[in-house]
Amino acid sequence: MNKRGTIAQGGKSAWQRFFHDRRGVAAVEFAILVPVLFCMYFLTMEAGQAIETDKKIGRVGSMVADLITQQQSGKPMTKEDLTAIMRIGTAIVQPYNRSNPEVIVTAIQMSDSDTPEAKIAWSGQLVKDQYSRPYAAETKVTVPEKLLTRNGFLIKVEAKLGYKPVIAWSASEQKTLGFLSAFNELNMSETYFLRPRQTNVIACSNC
Repeated sequence: MNKRGTIAQGGKSAWQRFFHDRRGVAAVEFAILVPVLFCMYFLTMEAGQAIETDKKIGRVGSMVADLITQQQSGKPMTKEDLTAIMRIGTAIVQPYNRSNPEVIVTAIQMSDSDTPEAKIAWSGQLVKDQYSRPYAAETKVTVPEKLLTRNGFLIKVEAKLGYKPVIAWSASEQKTLGFLSAFNELNMSETYFLRPRQTNVIACSNC
C-alpha cells in the first residue's frame, strides 16, 4: 500500500484533519480578545475621568466667581487676594495634574445711561500658577443682553483646561501614540457671570 492509501485509510486527508483540529483555538481567541478588552477598559476609564474633570472645571468657575462676589464694601481687593482665590479654585481639579487650569477674572462696569455700555474695570488671570493682567482697563466688552443693566457691575470668570488623556501619552510625553493623536488635547471651558452680593461694586487696588 502506498503513502496515499495510508492517508485515505484514516478517512480524512491531512488538510481536512488540519482544518478540523480544535486544539489551540481557545488560545488564539484569548490572544485576540484580551487586547480588545483592555482597550475597552482603558477607554471607559479615560472617558469617565474626562467627564468628571469637565464637571470640576465648571465648579472652578462657579466657586471663584462666588468667592469674589462675596467681597464686602469698604476694603478693595488686591491682586494677592485675587491670586489666592484663583489658586483655591484650581485645586478643585486634583488629582488630575497632567495640565494646569487657566482662570481669568474680569470685572465689568456698565455705564449709567439708557443704553448701557460695558467696560472692563479690572482683570486678572492665573496661567501655570502665574498671575498676570489679561485685559486693559476701560476696554469695551460684550455681555449677555439680559445682564446688561444701567450702572450694573458683573464679575466674569472663565475657567479653561486643555485635558490630556493618559491613553494618548507616549513614554516620553513628547508625542501621542498612533491614532490617539486625534485626542491629544481636549479643550474644556466654562464661563460664569455673577453680580456682587454685599456691595454694588467690587474694587481691586492693584489688579
